[in-house]
Amino acid sequence: MKSRTLTCITAIILFAALATPVWLAAQEQPKRAGEIQHYTITDLGTLGGTVSQANGINNRGLVTGFSTPPGDAVLHAFRWQNSMMTDLGTLGGPDSVTPDDNHLLSERGQVVGFSETSTLDPNGEDVCGFGTHLICLPFVWQNSGMTPLPVLGGNNGQAGGINNRGQIVGVSETPNPAPICSPFFLQIEAAIWQNANVQELPPFPGDTDGFANGINDNGQAVGFTIFCVTAGAANFRAVLWPKGPNGGVIDLGNLGGAGGNIAFDINNKGQVVGQSDLPGDTTHHAFLWQNGVMTDLGTILGLPVSLANGINNKGQIVGFSQDSNNTVAWLWQNGVMTDLNTLIPPDSPWFLIEALGINDRGQIAGPAFNTSTGEFHGYLATPVESHENGEVAVLGGTREKSWPVLPENVRRMLQRSGNRFGRMFSR
Repeated sequence: MKSRTLTCITAIILFAALATPVWLAAQEQPKRAGEIQHYTITDLGTLGGTVSQANGINNRGLVTGFSTPPGDAVLHAFRWQNSMMTDLGTLGGPDSVTPDDNHLLSERGQVVGFSETSTLDPNGEDVCGFGTHLICLPFVWQNSGMTPLPVLGGNNGQAGGINNRGQIVGVSETPNPAPICSPFFLQIEAAIWQNANVQELPPFPGDTDGFANGINDNGQAVGFTIFCVTAGAANFRAVLWPKGPNGGVIDLGNLGGAGGNIAFDINNKGQVVGQSDLPGDTTHHAFLWQNGVMTDLGTILGLPVSLANGINNKGQIVGFSQDSNNTVAWLWQNGVMTDLNTLIPPDSPWFLIEALGINDRGQIAGPAFNTSTGEFHGYLATPVESHENGEVAVLGGTREKSWPVLPENVRRMLQRSGNRFGRMFSR
């Protein structure tokens, strides 16, 4: 395995290292009661272990993510529907996951992600990121079965998104040697699968590698391509593939930085969200790209970093803001970014850490921490006009919440789940 690595900080690993500050969740938030929706929170539970995370949601309210089975020794992808969490299994290895992307579920309930196999990687790579050095393959799960997807001549790959036409995008190794700035042994390229066939989505001219994170129902895909700066160092360009593998690739621009520019999701209107470095490349902000213009969505609560992970067809955007100690989920709509923790019942024990998926009904999925029990579970936030007792939902006000130290087993699980193709390039 190559010893060269890229500097990367994933949102989930940052959260796993949190200490115990006091968090004023509603500080600096606009009081927009009556203008913005409120939510009830559903705990999705687990597959029998102690940890789960929700990553994506479709318009039927099906949710996908990953969880630990009993014993917390491995992670398995799941599909959640009507209060039931289904273990999607693996491709023969111990672990499988769905990535942190919005459109991982088609309306037909197909799920995409990646799984370890039982075969050791001949080059000693650990592409799934679980420390086993097993070959990692993209999968599609449908009709109660997980099927591996072909790769572009290499050994490994990952699926990152699916649309309602059954087109899947992600990344695959090729048989070519990796460039000098890559952490991998073989070159990686963005890939699109249709009817069980795989094709390369070409990188931006002059770039070496690529990764596709999302695809809309029009077949437009987004992600990033990579260009080497020096040996062991690379920059990332947010891109759009407007017409599939034969329609070229568009540079979406940036917010002034040269490096960590990544597109994560695209809706059917062609609006794109992601992250882009600010001038100096020391931090990044969430962006919205539309009609050729990239807009900085800013951040909240004085946190320096933000990332937009999902957008629905109404233009509602979800993501999170963070520093080295804190991570908080937000919703952006009508030009305003709002801490989601101010939009749930004020007596809720759940602290919403990230918002990773949103459907056209406005339902949101992500990971949350239970400040009463110490549990880390996936959540489903559902818009409501009132609580069950008939009282109108109100803003939580200033919610003073202590942030307890995560149990060691949870830290280990989150660290294992964070080292993925897409996120390892996220800075």
